[in-house]
Amino acid sequence: MQNKSIIPTEPSNILLIKSHSMGIGDLLRSSAAWSVLKDRWPQAKLHLLMLSKHAGYASETFIRDHHLLTSATFITVKTGEPNQLQKSLPLTSILRAADQQLASTVIDMVIDFEPYGIKTSALARHIARRKKAVSVGIAQFPLRRYFYDTAAPSVRHYTAQHRLNAPIDYTERDFVALAALQLERHGTRIELRVGAQGLAWQQQHAAKFDAAARHVVLNIGCGTLDALPRRPPLHSLVAAMVAVYQRGAFTLHLTGAPFEKDVNEEFVQLFSQALAALGRQPTTYNWAGQCTLNELTGLIALADIMVSSDSGPYHMAVALGVPTLCWFNFDTPEARHLHSNVVAQTMPQPELFADAAMQLLARNSA
Repeated sequence: MQNKSIIPTEPSNILLIKSHSMGIGDLLRSSAAWSVLKDRWPQAKLHLLMLSKHAGYASETFIRDHHLLTSATFITVKTGEPNQLQKSLPLTSILRAADQQLASTVIDMVIDFEPYGIKTSALARHIARRKKAVSVGIAQFPLRRYFYDTAAPSVRHYTAQHRLNAPIDYTERDFVALAALQLERHGTRIELRVGAQGLAWQQQHAAKFDAAARHVVLNIGCGTLDALPRRPPLHSLVAAMVAVYQRGAFTLHLTGAPFEKDVNEEFVQLFSQALAALGRQPTTYNWAGQCTLNELTGLIALADIMVSSDSGPYHMAVALGVPTLCWFNFDTPEARHLHSNVVAQTMPQPELFADAAMQLLARNSA
């Protein structure tokens, strides 16, 4: 259901409601939709309102600094610590928190990007009424359309209309809601820029990045219990990276969270031993736990190529436009980025992995 007559001709402040995951990649996936909104209404300010399971995610500070956002607000919707039994807060508490945190924010359009659940629907309707704004959402089921002034059809309808395979990729999901505004993706990619902290990090560590050398950034990642199935098998990854090194030496920079420092050290030991057997001695740096997310943008941006598991830094590299080679343990089409300087391989053989790396490096140097 669409009603173009009620859509502001030139909205000045657009509230973007999300409630899914506070993962870095999940948040950055939305930046393609933000970019399309800014292209359509360049003067509009974009305000993110995210419902999160608990407070204090590191990604909060990171996404607040995103160049496409004017502000980012996070409302906790569950009680208790993440490793304990959590209970959902009543809807009235969430609405009250939204009123408090958005009291001084002018809003003339509210977009609910979530196709399921009642929280974001009720929140969009509540805020729109309070702010006298237009509400936009997804009519995932018949009664849901009545929460919005204008609504796009269901995810299923969008998928069929655009001749996409289900499940659609994570970036594409936000464009279901934007269909209500007749805004299309047209291949828009996710975006990220190196901010002040990233630039300062680069200056501080410039001596480690000899311009005459090739620099590869490796993110083994996936150190949390739920992500471990996505972590590349260490010996297979070593074999693949040795194959890349044999095509041309490079300085290796490993990234990761503080609790991923040990797996990086184990990799460095195995990698160095394998190359020593070939008479080679690599230069490596383990930056795990030494960079904030904003500083990490500076490190990744210096890479000739980024090699990563399916984790946050993978999406950061793609958003920064760095040639990226992603290792998948199993086929996950919805997590892949379809761009010329991004290659995703599932449990690749070393030589095929090295071939892909060389192709990406060639494109980067062209």
